[in-house]
Amino acid sequence: MSTMITADLVDLDLSAETKEAAARSLAERMAALGRVTDLDGFLADVAAREAQMPTGLDGGIGIPHCRSAHVTEPTLAFGRSAAGIDFGAFDGPADLIFLIAAPAGADDAHLTILSSLARQLMDEQFTTALRSATSAAAAAALIAGEEPVGEPAGESAPGEEPAGESAPVEAQAEEPAGESAPVNAQAEAPPGEAPAPDEPFRIVAVTSCPTGIAHTYMAAEALERAGAAAGVEVVVETQGSAGFTRLDPAVVAAADGVIFAHDVPVREKERFAGKPTVDVGVKAGINRPAELVAEVRDKAARGEVAAPDAAPGRPTPVENAGGPDEGYGTKLRKWLMSGVSYMVPFVAAGGLLIALGFALGGWDINQAPSVAEHFDWGQVDSWAALMFQTGGLAFGFLVPVLAGYIAYGMADRPGLVPGFVGGAVALTINAGFLGGLVAGLVAGGTVLAIQKVRIPPVLRGIMPVVVIPLLSSMVVGFLMFLVIGKPIASLQKALTDWLSGLSGANAVILGVILGLMMCFDLGGPVNKVAYAFAVGGLANPNEGSLKVMAAVMAAGMVPPLAMALATTVRGRLFTRAERENGKAAWVLGASFITEGAIPFAAADPLRVIPAAMAGGAVTGALSMAFECTLRAPHGGVFVIPLIGNPLLYLVAIVAGTLVSAGLVILLKGARKRAPEEQRAEAAAEVTVAA
Repeated sequence: MSTMITADLVDLDLSAETKEAAARSLAERMAALGRVTDLDGFLADVAAREAQMPTGLDGGIGIPHCRSAHVTEPTLAFGRSAAGIDFGAFDGPADLIFLIAAPAGADDAHLTILSSLARQLMDEQFTTALRSATSAAAAAALIAGEEPVGEPAGESAPGEEPAGESAPVEAQAEEPAGESAPVNAQAEAPPGEAPAPDEPFRIVAVTSCPTGIAHTYMAAEALERAGAAAGVEVVVETQGSAGFTRLDPAVVAAADGVIFAHDVPVREKERFAGKPTVDVGVKAGINRPAELVAEVRDKAARGEVAAPDAAPGRPTPVENAGGPDEGYGTKLRKWLMSGVSYMVPFVAAGGLLIALGFALGGWDINQAPSVAEHFDWGQVDSWAALMFQTGGLAFGFLVPVLAGYIAYGMADRPGLVPGFVGGAVALTINAGFLGGLVAGLVAGGTVLAIQKVRIPPVLRGIMPVVVIPLLSSMVVGFLMFLVIGKPIASLQKALTDWLSGLSGANAVILGVILGLMMCFDLGGPVNKVAYAFAVGGLANPNEGSLKVMAAVMAAGMVPPLAMALATTVRGRLFTRAERENGKAAWVLGASFITEGAIPFAAADPLRVIPAAMAGGAVTGALSMAFECTLRAPHGGVFVIPLIGNPLLYLVAIVAGTLVSAGLVILLKGARKRAPEEQRAEAAAEVTVAA
């Protein structure tokens, strides 16, 4: 920390009257020391961050901060204003201003120290000591966690704990997530119920902000302190710039409530489903933590719980890439699915635009000249060409995006550059979808290997923005161009030729296999593998790959449609809740949302899943036999006009739906339900009717 702030970076008589002027004054000190290379460029980055959310905090604190390519090393400047400067805090102007500058790819060690400072700002004794500091050197030493200059050895500086009771800021590196507070080992209360009187109330929280340097950790500190004051155990997962450590699943399971204080999406949010939840911005976590703790306790007392995500099994951000205790196979699957999840929007946009281009302009629209040079506003063919060519450009990103975000899932942001480079090389050498998969894994592995090398401290500031991208891109380029790229391209060509030659029994067998996979886990990993295989074929479309895409979508529509039909035809075999879910399943199935069948499978997997797989296999086989094709990766019945042989395609879907619905009715009808179950259901019906 002592290298991040020195006396030259402290101004105890900051005369600026506006936050812009204050940032410029402190940034000029950074530039004078060579830590900012472009003053105006850096200030533009600070202003952009400030525009996202004011950085003023209650208690007279302003923390303008940003990541910037114009910063050479993590740096902190401090200014003290007698008049106060408005940074947007509710309680008035700030007199303590901290300008935090981090390089675009600052390493974890430096960011951890900056986050420790952010936590210190929540300590009233610390801020009081800064207000009473008499020299720049003393203020810098206090911020750095050192003994202030001029203090007798062994005595405490104003605002500091006695010697031996407080570690320097460097030593206050945050505890791993899940370990910051003890967890009561007693049996957990059911979700939505307050714990027994002799048990402490337990809260898990997630904090995050767009930059992930300051607010993230200040909110965590504030929530932990508010919890301690209320006799509540609060364990916080900080999802900041230095990455994040997942809370222990046992800690999450034992929690009685959840607080999300965030301004960016919570990573792996589905872990916290089914518990009383308070969801607010990160500044609320800093400014009113006690209210949030009280609110989540009140929700638990009333039995309010958060609804599970509408699409379980679809993690939001790509960082859901495997915990340290997971096996390599699980991590590999998550890395691959991370890449696929970011590729799918490009496939959807590009595929639908291309399909619309063909629908409006005919099959020869791919021969149209560039719309940049030839465009007639009144001609349908020109609009068709515009859609087709725009969709083609979107498709051109498929393989680089796939590779880039596989590498991102493995190595975070440093993996993006070599991943995208490897994906671009895969396109250049015609290695296609398979080349993108391999390039992403190679890029992520290369970055992880480079990060394990011990380097001199002087080079750490340029590692994320210069050294890692340079070395990893060189390695990935060498391997993809000269070593593994050509064999992968040959394998991709063989796969493409095989798909192009699919016909007769081979096509039907493949349709059966894909149908079974789509319905096996209803949106889970096996389903995603089948879908990814189909989407990958759209990157280099041919007659065979278009048939595969059609079969996969048709089979994926069957389970929810079948459950909807079964609940309509034989409603007495299903609970009232299942019959209500059946109404929604009509729309979900028609929209190709296979997860619409999950509530039925969760309640009765041994009957629902086999029935769904049988219907999916029938639909997949018939779609391939009818030679139906599809250029769009999604859309359900809403893209029927874009499907080759649309009437036969509908026949295939209807046939599979009838098979699945008939089987599930047969299997459920053969089951003898216990008298207690029948009485409970009858009682529920009477209660609802009343």
